[in-house]
Amino acid sequence: MSVPEPTHGIDQATRTELEAAAFRHLVQHLRARADVQNIDLMNLAGFCRNCLSRWYRLAAEDRGLALSDPDAREIIYGMPYAEWQAKHQAAATPAQKAAFEASRPKDH
Repeated sequence: MSVPEPTHGIDQATRTELEAAAFRHLVQHLRARADVQNIDLMNLAGFCRNCLSRWYRLAAEDRGLALSDPDAREIIYGMPYAEWQAKHQAAATPAQKAAFEASRPKDH
């Protein structure tokens, strides 16, 4: 049984608009903070840019839209994933890898 979400008097259309605006802000924030590595996001929050792009792709699929993983990643990263990796991704340290393995959700 699911618990109803609080609405605070906000209608569904407005709620969707607010959620979309918050999502866009999150994506822009993650693009601006390329110094924050995905492994750090996973270790601290349990999700990363790749998770976000996968959720985006799944939402598109739920609406009958074909969207490839590379295309979804480009939407989230603001550039092709390989380009982002070359510009911003650092090798994970042994400590980061150990923290990831210790806290990693079993479905990843």
